Amino acid sequence: MTRHLLSVFAMILRSESWALARGIALSVVVLSMGATLLGLSGWFIVAAGAAGLAGTGAVFDVFRPSAAVRFLALGRTAARYGERLLTHDATLRALALLRVRLLARISAAPFEVMSRFRGAQVLGRLTADVDALDGVALRLVIPLLAGGVTLAGAWAVLAWLVDPRVASWSVLGLAAGSALALGWAMRASARPSRLAAAADQAFRVRVIDHLRGRAMLAFAGQLDSSLASVLDADARARRAGLQVARVERRAGVLVSVAVTLAAAGALLLGAELARGGVITAPKVALAVLAVLALAETVAPLRRGVAEIGAMRDAARRVNRMLQTTPDPRPMPAGPQPDIAPGLQLDTVTLAAPGARQPLFAGVNLTVAPGETVALTGPSGIGKSTLLNAVAGLTAVQGGRILIGERPVGDWTEPDLRAVLGYLPQRSALISGTIAENLRLGAPDAGDAALHAVLADVALDGVVRRMGGLDARLGEGGKGLSGGEARRLVLARVLLRRPRILLLDEPTEGLDRETAARVLQGVRRACPDAAILLSAHRKVERGWANRALPLIRL
Repeated sequence: MTRHLLSVFAMILRSESWALARGIALSVVVLSMGATLLGLSGWFIVAAGAAGLAGTGAVFDVFRPSAAVRFLALGRTAARYGERLLTHDATLRALALLRVRLLARISAAPFEVMSRFRGAQVLGRLTADVDALDGVALRLVIPLLAGGVTLAGAWAVLAWLVDPRVASWSVLGLAAGSALALGWAMRASARPSRLAAAADQAFRVRVIDHLRGRAMLAFAGQLDSSLASVLDADARARRAGLQVARVERRAGVLVSVAVTLAAAGALLLGAELARGGVITAPKVALAVLAVLALAETVAPLRRGVAEIGAMRDAARRVNRMLQTTPDPRPMPAGPQPDIAPGLQLDTVTLAAPGARQPLFAGVNLTVAPGETVALTGPSGIGKSTLLNAVAGLTAVQGGRILIGERPVGDWTEPDLRAVLGYLPQRSALISGTIAENLRLGAPDAGDAALHAVLADVALDGVVRRMGGLDARLGEGGKGLSGGEARRLVLARVLLRRPRILLLDEPTEGLDRETAARVLQGVRRACPDAAILLSAHRKVERGWANRALPLIRL
């Protein structure tokens, strides 16, 4: 698990190495100034008191130590501001680049992988994971590096100014005690922090599902049950969060005990050395107060180790996503010939995504320009899988799929999409106007073309009643019925006037009369297109010129 955290920090460091190096240096300066400030103050107070008791207070130099105290106090504040600015800004920039890398990797994933994603859930999971990873740098690695350097420097300075024995007890005792406390906190918080992160994610997903499905849930009498599920996830998140907070507080108590023991030991040991004349009392005060100030080197790690379980899980998922194998069938670059394509399947053998056993084998088919062929057969036979393969989204196990006498894999991605239109079973609309949804398919289309294609899918009257092309839809096309939304997606496909048109159950959810009008509009919009459709309904089979029954092996 630790290697995943280190891998994430390495990515952050590679992209923001200079800023993080300066931030770590400033963090060391802040911690060192804090320890020096308190140690110098202790020395100054005790030394001034001793000088007064000895009757030499009039000649005691109070100006340079007091000036140093002021310099350290102001300099520590300025360095802290610069350290926070550098490290937080660098970390957030690095995580922004990480989000881009993750989305690019997801976009390059094979269609079989992407088709298993639930968009909102994946986006929510990735957002939560990347947000959790800011603690890897800010609450774990940077404080650990800065604290280690500061403690090493503090030991050297105390050994030089006070005594090596006092320095060893103070610094090494503090480091060992704090390590034990933080190690316990790391183990104790691993499970509750993972549960808290999982419950938070479940809560977000359930809230979204509850709000989106209120009407359906109310109709099914499950609204109260759904709300109870949301509240249950919230309660679990709160319980796990309280467990993490308790572990962090107990770790703080243990660290305080370690600091107290280190300071008390330094005081006792220093007092013995002072009694023997080895060191002076002001130096003892310097060591004791410096140890108290060195507790600041450990304080930032408490929250980091309390959240380490969630950070480990997030880092593992992010690394796994970054290692997702890209689509092994990259489209070649280069210009394509301007041809009038038809569609040909040459002894195609095809399996379901992730399966080895073929669904069917030896399929031969030619769809000429202007012809319509319906794929028929029972549900699960592979009609949608075959359409995905023709669209270049999945690979065939055997045989070839040709468009314009060229294998699908030989087409560049832009050129393939320019000649091929696809209406899959699951399509998406965006929150925006009718026109904005349509122009996703053809950004330069004018209003006249939009009205014409809406008429082709028998949606012109609906849009007119809604207020025209500027009528706004909610998230996912809310404002339209399921059948209307599907027809709007179909209109977006037709707007591009493709020469190869793939339709997966295009009239699902429509009455027979509307379905017939839509199918007539499809052919009117694309009179010369070679159309291949998955057909379940009689109206679709009757519209096609011929049918190809698929038979499972």
